[in-house]
Amino acid sequence: MGEVSTIGLDIAKSVFQAHGIDVAGMMVMRKRISRAKVLEYFGGLPRCLVGIEACPSAHHWGRELQRLGHTVRLIPPSYVKAYLKRSKNDANDAAAICEAVTRPSMRFVPIKTTEQQTVLMLHRTRQLLVRQRTLLSNALRGHFAELGIVSAKGRNGAAELLKIIADGEDSRVSPLVRDILDVLARQYGAIGAEIASIDKSIMALHRVCEGSRRLAEIPGIGPLSATALVAEIGDWSTFSSGRSLAAWIGLVPKQHSTGGKDKLGSITKQGNRYLRWLLVVGAMAVIRYARKYGAKRRPWLARLMERRPTKVAAVALANKIARMAWAIMVRNERYKEPKLLLAA
Repeated sequence: MGEVSTIGLDIAKSVFQAHGIDVAGMMVMRKRISRAKVLEYFGGLPRCLVGIEACPSAHHWGRELQRLGHTVRLIPPSYVKAYLKRSKNDANDAAAICEAVTRPSMRFVPIKTTEQQTVLMLHRTRQLLVRQRTLLSNALRGHFAELGIVSAKGRNGAAELLKIIADGEDSRVSPLVRDILDVLARQYGAIGAEIASIDKSIMALHRVCEGSRRLAEIPGIGPLSATALVAEIGDWSTFSSGRSLAAWIGLVPKQHSTGGKDKLGSITKQGNRYLRWLLVVGAMAVIRYARKYGAKRRPWLARLMERRPTKVAAVALANKIARMAWAIMVRNERYKEPKLLLAA
């Protein structure tokens, strides 16, 4: 039996499972390790390749094992599934990871720094609070509808309902109902204040990040999208082209081709859902502006809006924005407004 050269590590909350092979591919170790002894165990091993399924805690363990001198590769869980044999358990999962990490065509997830994860934590917390505020807004709207008071959707409609709650002279709402709805109104206001505080923190990070400021110059990308892109992607050179980045985000058509016949469908929706949502929302803002003020400087967008539905055009524009972001970051350039060419 040879010395361990590659290890598949299946991480969990308390107990980890390791599966090791030598340079010939023969299994040399299979071991359950408690969370408290992981670093101690790997510190006593020779430097080797360690594969881990990508998840939020995997980045922490990747950084820790790299400090011990090991080479760590994070693998998307969907790519490991093809190497799983028979029943699913920790030992088989570790063996599948060990086999997947050695494949020459395998794609890996870059290990995020603590700074990247801090920024993403801000974004995820904000996203959670926005969902909670939407739940409260819908609850208020539903309760008022039971009383025959109907408001518009969105924050403007919610603001009208909050005014009714605060107006003690409004006879449409009884004192008991007002007291009940005031509980929801206070929560709505408190969550709004927390979201505003997080927005200030994101804006502060945006101002000190040179890459984020360059990305925000692209129409359709604001401080929120720019900081999320910088934190999620990290090393932009990981992608060979702007199309690769757009495909990773899930903004390219889904293929179902066979026999030389190409069949393209809707977008794949693979990759990062949050970035895809931010880019599509930003593209919709650009399209709304173009419909109101015209798109003379962007004839491509004008022609697209004429022949395609608005949301289809927004996805196509989001794809284009992702490609521009990749080019700007990889080439260390700034955004340049397209120049109109005079007809000969």
